[in-house]
Amino acid sequence: MIEAAIKTQAAALGFVACGIARADATPRTAERLRHWLAEGAHGSMIWMEEREGHRASPAGLWSEVKSVIALGMSYAPPADPMLLAGEPRVARIASYAQGADYHDVMKKALKALARWMVAEAGGDLKVFVDTAPVMEKPLAEAAGLGWQGKHTNLVSRDHGSWLLLGAIYTTLELAPDRAGEERCGSCDACQTACPTAAFPSPFRLDARRCISYLTIESRAPIPHAFRAAIGNRVYGCDDCLAVCPWNKFAASASANRAFAQRAELAAPYVTDLLALDDAAFRQVFSGSPIKRIGRDRMVRNALIVAGNSGDRRLVDQVVGLLDDADPVVRGAAVWALGRLDVERALAEQAVRADDPDESVREEWRLLTPSVAVMPA
Repeated sequence: MIEAAIKTQAAALGFVACGIARADATPRTAERLRHWLAEGAHGSMIWMEEREGHRASPAGLWSEVKSVIALGMSYAPPADPMLLAGEPRVARIASYAQGADYHDVMKKALKALARWMVAEAGGDLKVFVDTAPVMEKPLAEAAGLGWQGKHTNLVSRDHGSWLLLGAIYTTLELAPDRAGEERCGSCDACQTACPTAAFPSPFRLDARRCISYLTIESRAPIPHAFRAAIGNRVYGCDDCLAVCPWNKFAASASANRAFAQRAELAAPYVTDLLALDDAAFRQVFSGSPIKRIGRDRMVRNALIVAGNSGDRRLVDQVVGLLDDADPVVRGAAVWALGRLDVERALAEQAVRADDPDESVREEWRLLTPSVAVMPA
């Protein structure tokens, strides 16, 4: 059977999960997506609404598709991602981003599988990893890889919450697998673990409150209401994933070696991140998915972490960033300085409050004496 052969070949290429769904297997996706967008829960991710029709169903993107092959690679971390929560001198990076860029790794494997499929069974096909308007998680659930948990991410009985997803759309009529069944039960660990209360209810995410959105997708100043809760997270957040009880079945040995931690990304020092210029940023994060956010967003995030650290040794670096070319960085530096050394901040305010950018002037206006406390 071609279906079994596809799964065997997928496993040989590094995929730990592979399932098949009919192209029309997720009829509720369009409605759910429409409501989510109408609520504005996507924040500034305008591309989500601009290509809503393409995301709503596989046929909306490619009318000839008959079957979807959903695939997953494991990036199960070797240790609890929350172990560094109480280390204010280091910054936390989401586990999936501590190794090679999954876009590159998975796209290469998907293309290899696609070439094999065409040679063995013919048909037309398209491969997707994250950047295309594809709703990977409901499709993966329909293909039996797991279910969308209360944190809206896919949960696998075998691999927990640590799967990176890709998809192949094909014109072949393939026998579908049995869809995954929701097995969260009464557990609400992911909901209560969220530092910013980004889940208004189970199975719903408000991206505007999500640390992953705030530190990765959003280019704007991070709202004051969420800055303290970010703690020492500088890129993404693993909390809702890390607490999932199903992770006890997710052996790190099954993780793709390409996603193994790079030493410089496992626990980078905040002082090193604050010192980044464009050239250094590109060098440090070459081959990493982090490279796409650019130096300015990374330094903005590092300044929030610095402000939460209570480490007055960072004050001189923070002051230096008050003159940064990027206004969002300058604004974050104002806030961080106010948290670390309010007397120095008030002195700087006297000569810098007329910044040419309105958002930075607002940061100076909001500057008030405060106590820097590292959130638990």
